[in-house]
Amino acid sequence: MAEEFELYNPEENISEVAQVRREKLLKLQEAGRDPFRISRFDRTHYSSDIINNFEALENSQTAICGRIMSRRDMGKAFFCHVQDDKGRIQIYVRVNDLGEEAYSEFKKLDIGDIIGAYGFVFRTKRGEISVHCSKVVLLAKSLLPLPEKFHGLTNTELRYRQRYVDLIVNPQVRRTFEIRSRLIREIRNFMDSRGFIEVETPVLNTISGGATARPFITHHNTLGIDLYMRIATELHLKRLIVGGIERVYEIGRIFRNEGMDPRHNPEFTTIEAYQAYTDLEGMMDLCEGMFSGCAKKILGSYSLTYQGSEIDLTPPFRRVTMTDIVKEKTGLDFGSFTDPREAAKAVRALGLEVTGEPSVGELLYLCFDELVESTLRQPTFVYMYPVEVSPLAKRSPDNPDMTERFELFICGMEFANAFSELNDPIDQKERFKRQSELRAGGDEEAGMMDTDFINALEYGMPPTGGIGIGIDRLAMLFTDSASIRDVIFFPTMKPI
Repeated sequence: MAEEFELYNPEENISEVAQVRREKLLKLQEAGRDPFRISRFDRTHYSSDIINNFEALENSQTAICGRIMSRRDMGKAFFCHVQDDKGRIQIYVRVNDLGEEAYSEFKKLDIGDIIGAYGFVFRTKRGEISVHCSKVVLLAKSLLPLPEKFHGLTNTELRYRQRYVDLIVNPQVRRTFEIRSRLIREIRNFMDSRGFIEVETPVLNTISGGATARPFITHHNTLGIDLYMRIATELHLKRLIVGGIERVYEIGRIFRNEGMDPRHNPEFTTIEAYQAYTDLEGMMDLCEGMFSGCAKKILGSYSLTYQGSEIDLTPPFRRVTMTDIVKEKTGLDFGSFTDPREAAKAVRALGLEVTGEPSVGELLYLCFDELVESTLRQPTFVYMYPVEVSPLAKRSPDNPDMTERFELFICGMEFANAFSELNDPIDQKERFKRQSELRAGGDEEAGMMDTDFINALEYGMPPTGGIGIGIDRLAMLFTDSASIRDVIFFPTMKPI
């Protein structure tokens, strides 16, 4: 009789199934065969080693280990599939090889149990590469049943809460995280090959800065002060540029006390990089090279499919100013507005709500954010952002109301944010003051005055380009994942 993942009726009370397994464990313990007392098993081959090198290994002895994922009872013989870190392989177990007592104990094993198996490599009459076992050792007892095969672990909420089960029964999930891991490795290789130094900066800070976001607050008992979990790594990395480390980057966790949706998780991973003596254009080149290079190495192509859209990462990517792309998509030319009231009237005519007395720059950004961003499917660098929404970016010498800032958009999502970094300490101090005023007025996302960073700038920071890239979103793109939770092993979840 074939068994695939479990022998119980899906309607049966799970606790009853678990009780049967606990009773099996108790009998093993009473007989002095407690599997949890076994500390190690010396594996000689992974499943993939045997399958990929069958001709060389045929008839040779092997020792494999892993989780039982299926069983097929042939009476005096069993076929099982064992899953390890590299895949699955079939084992063949006969009463004549194990002996009556050992075979009887083997038959009591459940799907999900973790075993070690000794035997020789062979191919069955049906052509499946397998291990003919001479001995099987129970290494860990599974006390809870795995989800039934044909339905699997399909409850999305449960998949995120019990990622360990998700990884066991949904092979594509493992593939997603393998790609994520390789992506981070390739990003490191890319940066290291260009002379950047990887560093680590503090997660806990006495002020919140480097981005516009609401921070998490914790308390340090010894110092008796509140600390902020970082919302960006920017300000510490730029201090290192001041100190003479001309190419620096950090891959690390960022924490923002904000909403949760398919594109946002309260903690996420970014790479921030800073390079002295370059600018906005240099960061565009860096970003473009990283994205296209990683795609070629990991996916084998510049082309990929994301949620039904064909995306082409062949360089160069499109580069367009915010003013031009808003004019292209809406017909409004913000370059012609001088009176904020006229601009507000035109924006309201597009159906957008305008509150307060926003500047022309703020209205330009509102139009872009509400009407344009979601339409950008192919890789597009949008640059020249209003100074009001770019407190850390250098002003454009041609238009001081705009900054040398860009964001990269693909499939309507922001993937990167970069500047020609502001290195004027006087201008930076004034922008910090403006952020502090907004914060005092109730804006919990506004930045704080960082006097030490101003002090660093006063020693002199060279012209610098800086960039931040969301690694989780890039992993979403490379794995065709609809939600950021699909590429984070343990996403933030509301307690049950």
